[in-house]
Amino acid sequence: MTKIYSSLNEIKSELQSNKVTVEKLVKGYLSAIEKNAHLNAFNEVFADEAIQRAVEVDARLKKGAAGKLAGMVIAIKDNICYKGHKVSASSKILSNFESIYSATIVERLLSEDAIIIGRCNCDEFAMGAANETSYYGPVKNYADNTKVSGGSSGGSAVAVQAGMCHAAIGTDTGGSVRQPAAFCGTVGFKPTYGRISRHGLIAYASSFDQAGPITNSVEDAALLLEVMAGADDYDSTSSSQPVPTYAANLQKPTGKKKIAYLQESISSPGVDKDLKNVLTATIDKLRADGHTVTPIAFDYLDYLVPAYYVLVTAEASSNLSRYDGVHYGYRSPQATDLMSTYKRSRSEGFGKEVKRRIMLGTFVLSAGYYDAYYAKAQKVRRLIQDKTAQIFEEYDFILMPTAPGPAYDLGNVEADPVVSYLADIFTVQASLTGVPAISLPVGNNADGLPLGLQLLAKHFNEQELLNFSKYFVEL
Repeated sequence: MTKIYSSLNEIKSELQSNKVTVEKLVKGYLSAIEKNAHLNAFNEVFADEAIQRAVEVDARLKKGAAGKLAGMVIAIKDNICYKGHKVSASSKILSNFESIYSATIVERLLSEDAIIIGRCNCDEFAMGAANETSYYGPVKNYADNTKVSGGSSGGSAVAVQAGMCHAAIGTDTGGSVRQPAAFCGTVGFKPTYGRISRHGLIAYASSFDQAGPITNSVEDAALLLEVMAGADDYDSTSSSQPVPTYAANLQKPTGKKKIAYLQESISSPGVDKDLKNVLTATIDKLRADGHTVTPIAFDYLDYLVPAYYVLVTAEASSNLSRYDGVHYGYRSPQATDLMSTYKRSRSEGFGKEVKRRIMLGTFVLSAGYYDAYYAKAQKVRRLIQDKTAQIFEEYDFILMPTAPGPAYDLGNVEADPVVSYLADIFTVQASLTGVPAISLPVGNNADGLPLGLQLLAKHFNEQELLNFSKYFVEL
């Protein structure tokens, strides 16, 4: 197995002492990708291009003119556009589509000399929590090949977990960076909504989608956030707030913190026993270190998942209407006229779960049901936002599990889709409210499966969240 570096700083140290070159790093990762092909983490590998870029970065390093990500080999989720490369969102309907422009985040990563080694498998159009809805088949967990990787950024998480790249970029709509990170024992970070431009991300639900890094360390998450964040003229929802130098400012948090945790995450029978034990032990450690850790009840916990799924399916039904067999992407060879082009192309091009969510979204937006479902869900979202803001008036962070348990068996979602929906119970609060959240690895259970805990902070408090996260993983 390729050496897994804890951080880019470790790689830079070896580059400076000539123990390794970027070209050698890339070839090592390519070898690991080949060796772990059975995990199905990649939809496409950019082998020759990655080696060529590595040679160029090595030359820039010798001249002392390399960017801050020189030596970082990353993978991108297959719903992030990269000019001149295919992007499919792991869907048949876009199976041979080549992007004509790059996402803003791709341009920013490349400008700092990151090397993109390939595009990672994901749930189709990022719809899923197990990476089982992909047209290219499920991604398997490196820790146990019979378990799911988590979703929708499962390929990205497994690529980092198995040492097939140093870091990866995923997208998080309702937990799609954080949950697979927890299942794979990595760090998964979702920034404040608007902190990173969405330009060039294939949209699922536009008022929720955010790109975020999956890494082996908090330091690398901070550095990647620093590079990707910032205003963008191509995305009117991107924030114009200045971007701090997150990585340089990473330091031990000052003073003692007030932390709230959801009491249901310990009292609920639906939360895994090992996870409860880890959470309880973590709370004890934080208290022993002088922090105030208080249980709270979140009045709207039962409404989080229903409100989330009403809103995201509504947005998905609108966003995915562009895939019609006329403009681009898959067109059914059986189509004979305009109507059959629409019907056949969409029926044949979309998978079961995507069709289910489009129909749900179309239903909640339809005349007679709009007020009963969509308008009501928007009101519930506002209540959840207000309640969360109220908690942050008193507390610095909210602590909870990332998912109710460790990675579950492959095939569960197919048997019962509700299993997948309920897996989002702890991740969707940050998505509905737009606050930053990070999933941190907290060891493995008795079966060797990774476990993750999650921290939430108030809007644009990424620096404080990252600082505390670095301290948290060293507890």
